[in-house]
Amino acid sequence: MLLQDIYIYPIKSLGGIRLPKANLEERGLQWDRRWMLVDGKGDFLTQRVHPSMALLQVELRADGLLVFHKQDPTKRINIPFTPQSEATRPVTVWDDTVLGQEVSKEVDAWFSEILGMPCGLVWMPPSTERKIDAKYAVNSESVGFADAMPYLLIGQSALDDLNARLQSPVPMDRFRPNLVFSGGPAYIDDTWDKVKIGDALFKITKPCARCVLTTVDQATAQKGKEPLRTLSTYRTVGSKVLFGQNMLLLEGASIEVGAAVEGIPFL
Repeated sequence: MLLQDIYIYPIKSLGGIRLPKANLEERGLQWDRRWMLVDGKGDFLTQRVHPSMALLQVELRADGLLVFHKQDPTKRINIPFTPQSEATRPVTVWDDTVLGQEVSKEVDAWFSEILGMPCGLVWMPPSTERKIDAKYAVNSESVGFADAMPYLLIGQSALDDLNARLQSPVPMDRFRPNLVFSGGPAYIDDTWDKVKIGDALFKITKPCARCVLTTVDQATAQKGKEPLRTLSTYRTVGSKVLFGQNMLLLEGASIEVGAAVEGIPFL
């Protein structure tokens, strides 16, 4: 088994970036979900409610992020890694409320216009700690603006198995993984307690429960019923549809496509 893909999503719920290698941090891959769009109350914005967010693509540049509209790339804005503002505000992602640092009024105005609703972009400064659920933590780890956990792993075999059941196959971007591995049978990761990828070691915390975001076509922002409808027929446990594994980092500084992947089963 080998590491096939590495993805980051610098701004939560916007387009992802495939990388050949990446630095590992406690909160997730470097730059992954360190920015987030919020409404006037500070609540996070998501494709689940606003599918048009899928049409905003992010690129990693030497000095920051470039964001552009997939259907009209002339609509674009540069966002420096360091916010121009020092102002902070409480922002909420699911059950957590933390301090986010405002980026700039110019950036807020651009996103508000392109999404057709008042919104603002915030960055998570190093001083903000959003702790993961204590029952899954190993060393009181923090996470960025991802839904719950710092890392998400999916096997290519699992997607191949799902696509064999669908009338219209879907790409991996529907599931927004950080790490995709090739080889091994579908869902082999269900049996793993930890996974070694190159020199890095990860703890698998829990399977990832999937939601309606998987039904948003990332190229068109159109919402349908698949693949969630089919997935629910054979991957439902209790009331949750499971696909992929949430993880946290135990050791390692970097990761690279092509690295060996070794699952460590439960004892």
